[in-house]
Amino acid sequence: MADRKGESKRHRGVGSALRISAYVDPVALVGIALSIVVSIVLDLTNAASGVESFLACLMGITISLILDSTVRAERRFRMRDMIEATPWLGDVFVPLATATADIERRYGGTSVVAEARRRYVRLGEQLDELSHGRIVRPRGDYEHLLAATRACGRTLQAVTNVLAQLPGHGLGWWTSDVGRHYWQANLDALDNGVRIKRIFVYTTMTTELDKMVAEQESAGVHVGLVQADALDPVLWHNFTIWDGTSAWEARLNAGGEIVGNIFTVNEADLTRLSKTFQICERAARPRDRARGDVAVTREGTPQ
Repeated sequence: MADRKGESKRHRGVGSALRISAYVDPVALVGIALSIVVSIVLDLTNAASGVESFLACLMGITISLILDSTVRAERRFRMRDMIEATPWLGDVFVPLATATADIERRYGGTSVVAEARRRYVRLGEQLDELSHGRIVRPRGDYEHLLAATRACGRTLQAVTNVLAQLPGHGLGWWTSDVGRHYWQANLDALDNGVRIKRIFVYTTMTTELDKMVAEQESAGVHVGLVQADALDPVLWHNFTIWDGTSAWEARLNAGGEIVGNIFTVNEADLTRLSKTFQICERAARPRDRARGDVAVTREGTPQ
């Protein structure tokens, strides 16, 4: 019983210390501790009277607390300035902070708080992507691909892979619901005077591919065809560049399967994708030459 009481007192002492440290900066705590030590040393060595030692201690503690208060005020002002720098952040941040504080108060020390911390970590990772000018969306979310195509004003440059041996590639995407919406957005862009260049990277020239290329050329798209063997495999990507200012790129896993969509305005990304397009464009051939290389056969495994 006595051991449990002693352990309980120790836990209360540790809890009290933690609560104090939450309200007082560690530097201030060090300053207070030093003030007390100096006061004791002055008193024990008779370098100062008891009253003088006490006053010295009181002065040191006061200075430490004033410095702590100043530092905290500067932090609050800096935080307020950062929040006010973004007009909408305050409306979002206050409810988040309130909910987080409530979670900590009600469920402190449980897996609920641990999950809240993990979600903040994920939010930080997502904000880091945004800070680099990238919006990452899961597979199947083509919101920005469609929106940017509709908003395009001058040029659209694209590389499309129809590599039958890689999962997630092929002509099936173009006949899907999102593919039809994307093609309609291309047609609308052409009507608005946008110049569209598209490079198809393929393994075998098929009837389906030949018909698609013919359809796009008839609509006004400048189409080039490149056999996959003529390119480094690292260039087997799907991407679109709009007006040289923004781009979409498919995120691939190790097996070449599309697992995400990246919309970017990052200058390094735009430079890399522009160079990739130029390489593919130099290697591309017109439809008539590509048709003459091999017999046009029906695609055996359309997606």
